[in-house]
Amino acid sequence: MSTENSPSTRNTDHSGDSRAILSIDQGTTSSRAVLFGLDTKPIAIAQEEFTQYFPNDGWVEHDPEEIWNSVVSVCRKALAEAQDKSIRVETLGITNQRETTVVWDRKSGKAIGNAIVWQDRRTADYCQSLKEAGEEKTVTAKTGLLLDPYFSGTKLKWILDNTPGLRERAKAGEIAFGTVDSFLLWRLTEGTEHATDATNASRTLLFNIHTQEWDKDLLELFDIPAEVLPEVKDSSAAFGTTKESAIGAALPIEGIAGDQQAATFGQACFKPRNIKSTYGTGCFALINTGQEAKASQNRLLTTVAYRLNGETTYALEGSIFVAGAAVQWLRDGLQIITSSAETGPMAESLQDNRGVYLVPAFTGLGAPWWDPYARGALYGLTRDTGPAEIGRATLESVCYQTHDLLSAMKADGGAPSRINVDGGMCANDWLMQFLSDTLDLEVQRPEITETTALGAALLAGLQHGLYNSLDEISALWHCERSFKPAMDKERRDRNLEGWSLALKRTRLQD
Repeated sequence: MSTENSPSTRNTDHSGDSRAILSIDQGTTSSRAVLFGLDTKPIAIAQEEFTQYFPNDGWVEHDPEEIWNSVVSVCRKALAEAQDKSIRVETLGITNQRETTVVWDRKSGKAIGNAIVWQDRRTADYCQSLKEAGEEKTVTAKTGLLLDPYFSGTKLKWILDNTPGLRERAKAGEIAFGTVDSFLLWRLTEGTEHATDATNASRTLLFNIHTQEWDKDLLELFDIPAEVLPEVKDSSAAFGTTKESAIGAALPIEGIAGDQQAATFGQACFKPRNIKSTYGTGCFALINTGQEAKASQNRLLTTVAYRLNGETTYALEGSIFVAGAAVQWLRDGLQIITSSAETGPMAESLQDNRGVYLVPAFTGLGAPWWDPYARGALYGLTRDTGPAEIGRATLESVCYQTHDLLSAMKADGGAPSRINVDGGMCANDWLMQFLSDTLDLEVQRPEITETTALGAALLAGLQHGLYNSLDEISALWHCERSFKPAMDKERRDRNLEGWSLALKRTRLQD
């Protein structure tokens, strides 16, 4: 990683620079390729959605081949646009949906069955059995995580347990495991690289975040052969080079981070108490805790924010499983909207929520409740309830869940002065204002909202020497709009009381 030229002496004005960084943003519902100029402005964006599979209640799967094909397609489109504009692509970064688990054959490179998605709840009973056996305390002490089907380790165990002969093949070194970043890296390098970064490793239940190594005790607990595991590298590192036959260009792969950590990096949350909240398929709030792996007393996760030059920066994280996915449900399930942009005007058309609350526990509840058995519910319905009320309740639910996360963070001693937002939903001005009102906190939306893809690009650029320091990267971050609280305390409290009651009723159903 380049460290030459301090930011005070080096010209950091990248406007007019014809060089760029390609970022692969492999998400839960789509794959995207974003080409960033060195000034962090997007030059080209290509996106493709892919199929979501729901084979059983609480199960969510993806076809790894469909993911791969979509990544190849969007990369080729972005690179073609770079060529048309005479832009030289210097390096490549990868960010990915975390925890989603892929197993593949080392010889052929073909995936063995579908990927089990992070939202999947099929291992809930197994996690409960481990809790009852008293294992959660040890697991949390080593990994910073809770025993929940959200994480990769129990998904991998399920695949090995339910595919005849697979564990034996795994022990023989014939099988590879990885989160989506590892699978893409393998394919992009045509099987020459089997690696991941510390942020993705920290979400597996198998990685000790204190020693920064795969943990032998945890591998034994989950009955995972060490032979399947990828090498763990820094988030900025030399991960290999893409084969030209894969995406049409030979590019060094020099940055990898799980999507929420990439967004944290893209938001320049480099100092303790800096916080970002991403509103995509789910919602994920991370607050930087510096070099301290702070243990939460309020059921938040301790995780790796990023690792550079062998030094680990940690974060506390709150995870909401359903945010934008609820809006997608309005469109595809209920069919009361045709695009997500309609939800803002729907919500704005009402003076208040008319007592209607949605608890979007479609795949259980995440932090701070961690209830894999909860299911979604609508409360307060009357004969007057229509699409507008349901649309507003869907948007409000995102804000109430974020409030629960920040309350837990404050209780852990991590009260922020403001919150940076990103993700597709943050384009909704009504939602961002209601978020600020609900949190009673300033909400900042950056000029560049593609922060997940940007974070991966910046990590790659740092390794490639295009940026020299975190201070230089921080100087590239700019606020596009700030939302400040304008709701009176009485109304805020009334809203939150209604949400709390709806949440209790949802959980009591179990």
